[in-house]
Amino acid sequence: MQGLKAELLRGFWYVAMPGAEVKPGRLANVRMLGEPVVVGRGQDGKVFALRDICPHRGVPLHYGSFDGETITCSYHAWRFDRAGECVEIPSMVEGQNIDMTKIRCGAFPCVEQQGIVWVYFARDGEAPSGVTEKPPLVPLFPEDRPPDTHVKLIFPCSIDHTTYGLMDPAHVAYVHTSRWFRAKARHVTEKTKAFEPSPLGFKMATHTVPETQTFYKLLGSKVTADISYALPAIRIEELHGDKHNVVGFTALTPITDEETAFHQMFWTTFGWVKPLRPLVRALSRRFLNQDRDIAVQQREGLLDDPKLMLVHDANTQARWWMHLKDEWVNSGKEGRPFVNPVKPKTLRFKS
Repeated sequence: MQGLKAELLRGFWYVAMPGAEVKPGRLANVRMLGEPVVVGRGQDGKVFALRDICPHRGVPLHYGSFDGETITCSYHAWRFDRAGECVEIPSMVEGQNIDMTKIRCGAFPCVEQQGIVWVYFARDGEAPSGVTEKPPLVPLFPEDRPPDTHVKLIFPCSIDHTTYGLMDPAHVAYVHTSRWFRAKARHVTEKTKAFEPSPLGFKMATHTVPETQTFYKLLGSKVTADISYALPAIRIEELHGDKHNVVGFTALTPITDEETAFHQMFWTTFGWVKPLRPLVRALSRRFLNQDRDIAVQQREGLLDDPKLMLVHDANTQARWWMHLKDEWVNSGKEGRPFVNPVKPKTLRFKS
């Protein structure tokens, strides 16, 4: 976590984009883990993902056309099916036999779940299995329920530093100073939180949200929160009130080893959210841009390659995250099951 770059974890599902952005007959492109990816939706409504490069002359496939079954490259009209296999080379004449099954652009496992398009990046060509067989599900809401809001921001820093900022409790009072979120800016109190391991990370025990946080009053009285973190970079916060429930889902997708896509989504039981989506998105962007502005400032400092430090207990979650990443990498290299290194612990800090 010292420098500008981070080791990118494979063997996981990553968020590519909302399903609403993948229109029938259209192609969407994105860079993930340093690789170009093109996403499409077939005639059957299912999404697929290919490596976004034609193996003939290297033109990105998203510049081509898509008929619902095959993508035609814009340069020489080579066609590829949804599995990434070449099915036609128009320039070939009779007698020129080529085994087109050996010509592939490359495909990724891809699914749409709860209105989110997920792409799986294998460690060594394996299919998703075990604890990563499927993408994580957002609790409390059905599999066909898309998010009420989605905001995407690009952070100019590695997924490590973006993740540490996501789980850092000490910065909130100094960075997120909005009337609608925290009524008393820079007001800090001592907190005690219990943590325990989860299958691919750790979670904070259920706790009551302070009444000083104005937004949560909309959920009713005695609002409680459950917060969990899981590899590769997933944060889920469940808010339960006596009137409404809200689930905040944050997924970080590395664009490269020093740039990160920050996806923030919310599912709610509020009936009035849909007509107010523009306002909710604007407030979410304002909140996240405060984190992004700090990331920009941090990057300026990281250019000088400083030696960084973490303190107990406020930065213990960041330490756990480093241990979780190391264990995932080492278990893969050694061909053994992943063993969560996090142990139950109570942390005390001011925030």
